[in-house]
Amino acid sequence: MSLDLVQEMNTKVAELSTSIKLLSGYGKALAEAERDYKMEITKEVFILRDQKMPVTMINLIVYGQHNVAEKRFKRDVAEAMYNANQEHINVTKLQLKIIENQIQREYYDK
Repeated sequence: MSLDLVQEMNTKVAELSTSIKLLSGYGKALAEAERDYKMEITKEVFILRDQKMPVTMINLIVYGQHNVAEKRFKRDVAEAMYNANQEHINVTKLQLKIIENQIQREYYDK
């Protein structure tokens, strides 16, 4: 059995563990960004309503408000980071499976 493959597998396992730990942080950041975004929309809707904006126009206007757009951007970035980390975890799992198969082939070929 190749020691290089075993070392590579150990490296990937460590990488996977790190990514899983990071995922919880990204998940929390995503949840906080989503909360902040929804709170900002609600606040802006009430402000526009107090300014006697027609209800049918509020939905068109609120998403263009700078502070709402900024919160939405931060939410979208947090979501992209979370999804990218999830994809990294999936790729690392696949790489581990490939290495494991290579190790098994070397073991059974002998």
